[in-house]
Amino acid sequence: MDSTRWQRLSPLLDELFELEPDGRARRLAELRADDPALADELEELIALEVGQEDFLAEPVVSPQRGVLPGGEVGPYRLERLLGEGGMGQVWLAARADGLYQRRVALKLLRPGLADTNLRLRFTRERQILARLAHPHIARLLDAGISADGLPYLALEHVDGAPITDYCREHRTPLEARLRMFGQICDAVSHAHANLIVHRDLKPSNILVTPAGEVRLLDFGIAKLLDTDGAPEQTRTGMRAFTLHYAAPEQVRGEPVTTMTDVYSLGVVLYELLSDHKPYRPKRDSDAAWEEAILTHDPLRPSQALQRAAESRHDDPAAAAMQRRARALSGDLDNIVLKTLSKQPERRYPSVEALSQDLQRHVAGKPVHARSQSLNYRVAKYIGRHRWALATGTLTALVLTASLGVVAWQAREAVREAARAQAMQDFMVGVFERASGTRDGQPLDLRQLLATAVERGDRELARQPRTLAELLGVIARLRTGLGDYDEARALLARQARLIEGTDVPTSLQLESLTQRGRVLRLLGDADGCLELMQPALAMAQREQAQLPPQVTEFYSQLGRCRRADGQLQGARQLFERSLALRRENRTDHVGEVENLMDLAGLDADAGKVDIALAEFEAARNQLRDEAGNRHPLLVDIDRNLARLHRAGGRLGEAERELMDALAITTEINGPGHATTLTVERQLAGILADQGRHAEARARWLSIQRRLAGRHGDRHVALAEGHGRLGRLAWERGDVATAADELRQALALRREAGVPGPVADALVELGSVLHRSGQHRPAHPLLLEALELRRGLHGDGHASAAAERVLGSVELALGRTDSGLQRLAHALEVSRRRLGDGHPGTRRVELELALHAAQAADPTQAREALTLLDTLAALPTDDIELRQVAWRAGAHAAQQRCRHGQQAEALMMLDRLDGQLRQSRPEGGAINREVAAIRAGCNLPPVPSPALADATAPR
Repeated sequence: MDSTRWQRLSPLLDELFELEPDGRARRLAELRADDPALADELEELIALEVGQEDFLAEPVVSPQRGVLPGGEVGPYRLERLLGEGGMGQVWLAARADGLYQRRVALKLLRPGLADTNLRLRFTRERQILARLAHPHIARLLDAGISADGLPYLALEHVDGAPITDYCREHRTPLEARLRMFGQICDAVSHAHANLIVHRDLKPSNILVTPAGEVRLLDFGIAKLLDTDGAPEQTRTGMRAFTLHYAAPEQVRGEPVTTMTDVYSLGVVLYELLSDHKPYRPKRDSDAAWEEAILTHDPLRPSQALQRAAESRHDDPAAAAMQRRARALSGDLDNIVLKTLSKQPERRYPSVEALSQDLQRHVAGKPVHARSQSLNYRVAKYIGRHRWALATGTLTALVLTASLGVVAWQAREAVREAARAQAMQDFMVGVFERASGTRDGQPLDLRQLLATAVERGDRELARQPRTLAELLGVIARLRTGLGDYDEARALLARQARLIEGTDVPTSLQLESLTQRGRVLRLLGDADGCLELMQPALAMAQREQAQLPPQVTEFYSQLGRCRRADGQLQGARQLFERSLALRRENRTDHVGEVENLMDLAGLDADAGKVDIALAEFEAARNQLRDEAGNRHPLLVDIDRNLARLHRAGGRLGEAERELMDALAITTEINGPGHATTLTVERQLAGILADQGRHAEARARWLSIQRRLAGRHGDRHVALAEGHGRLGRLAWERGDVATAADELRQALALRREAGVPGPVADALVELGSVLHRSGQHRPAHPLLLEALELRRGLHGDGHASAAAERVLGSVELALGRTDSGLQRLAHALEVSRRRLGDGHPGTRRVELELALHAAQAADPTQAREALTLLDTLAALPTDDIELRQVAWRAGAHAAQQRCRHGQQAEALMMLDRLDGQLRQSRPEGGAINREVAAIRAGCNLPPVPSPALADATAPR
């Protein structure tokens, strides 16, 4: 079949394949009325498709012999075919006459196409390329006619890949893709300046060299604007363009202009940014593509990329695609869609205009593809931190709007300066008049702050915004002093003022952040989340304009999430805050805080070694930035001590806390909340080491200081009463232990926070149970379990309460319900915490102790096996070693009951040795081991410390 006949048949065949059988028959009848032979040929081709799967797998137009590798065209020897299109072939060739050595891309008409118009087009390309001289356009080196009368062009050989393939293979970042596209625009703009329209811009005509430079090829169908030309043929004639990148006017066969190239560049840019073409017809045929180009609206590039990422959510590259989709959203989406407008007049008026809009986007300036609203322009200004005046391309309206924004900014700056000066004058006045109280007594800092509030109420009553700022400043000072209740009251007043006042977003974010911080410090993580979470969207909107306020907001909300157990959500906020701080490089101490936050999350996840290294790195960075006495060092030392304790390194933990105590006492004083917190942690380490007397002395000192500030009925004393109760239990003073724990419970009930109330109930119930008072312990533990389930459902805390309650019910003879509770606690602990967690091991120990009492020998042996397994747990973990000690003691007791006294004695002697080293002052476990030894009629250990610890009180 000759090419002319096939060019007539091809579009009609595409059209018929699109139709249903009935519609196809009707269309064939119409064609037969005009051209019976044509209709017969079409029917034969359709029948071939039905009968053969490889229909049209080979070209219908038979190639004609013309040129072959090794042949000569003019002074050039052909080496290999590089490619071919609708009208020409491109060969890699070299000079054959020996004048000089150079490889070229030799372009000539495809053999067999002798059409006069095509030869005219080929000749015209030679004229076009001769007029073009641009670094990003392949240069014309030579031109002529072969001995066979075949015109040829010798072009610069570009060793490169199509731009879309290059970017996909090299994972080229978005900025580099836009830079390459700018080179394309420069080249096309140069052609337009020479009155030339390319008319076939596509990735295969835009190559990228290994050095990353762009070269524009193939002006074979370009149209000279200063030369009259016939309209392009479409459908039934040979197309002189590539359909996928054609503009609607090309498809319709209308005259083309420079805006036709703008459209094709838009298709290339769409594919370059999203790795997809703008149209996706259901059938990949010419008719379907023409319909899409003429009638369908393309999807935004960012949406196309987002959908592709969602469809590949398991692919590691999906995250990068989503990030690029976010970068495209907004300016780039609008730029691309403007170039793809169906009507030429709605596109960019020139390639230069398109290029300039892309440059504005890269520079952070407003782009013409979007409406020039005031909010949009102000956001651009804040994002790039400088005001870039528009050049001659800006309209008078935009210039007026810009001047309005500048004037508004100036007024705001004056107002802010006036407010800052007023605040400074007010605070200076407070200190100048701080001569003493009405009674003539000297003022301390807290009285001074109270006086400042009183003065603010009097002097700033008609300035609610300034008063709100003052209350926020004083609340921060109160928080720094550890006066959390007073700070919360001040911030509540500030919130009421803000609700009825037109205040800036920065003040709203600062207020929410400080309120959330105080709630977290008071132990109310749920209240913090309830307050701050709804404002997260506002913070995200203001991220570029208010980085200091937003980073603090992210950090505080992340800490509240962490306190509530939402570790993944906390990590996202900490990483977002850290990235924002590093981008602005103004808050080095804030960076250290975020590094600590992330290290804390690793510690919560059990990655102790990683967390230790991260805290050490944060401490080194803080010392480099702020010296050796910065208050934040206290928090780092405390976290390191906590990790050392988890690893059983109690001596190192104590040293870290002593360093922290020295810093906080020097900076804050002995009564500061931070100092008291460090002392609480230090007292806990002393108790872990069995130094109960030292621990008790520290707790009594803490209680005296708290009572002196808050009174003896404040909830702040509840923790101390609980710790003193546990220490009394370790010393064997059951009455004092129960009294202290009841005081802790009473204070928790008065505060009314369910979680701490449940903790206090479990503590008291456990002591009563272990001292034999099972019946009064039972209702306390039932109440604790109900509170825990109301807060957390079937969580770890509920399982802990249910474990103690199950043991109590077993002791009361309620075997079925007790075993059922222990079995449920074990299932929850394994699911929530894992098999090796101390909470899970404690439940296993309680079940083993009950099974050991069974009369069934098999059950007793299984219990002994489990006790031996638990006794072998590592003792460097503070929590696990308590389980191991008790399990070992009861495993020895089981052996004693079965006549294995020698083995039992050996186990108990070894255990006594460990206890003397770890708990020199004795304790509850020492008494339990001594009771088991006495029950086995084994000789007591001659240890004065142990004898003193086990003596009745």
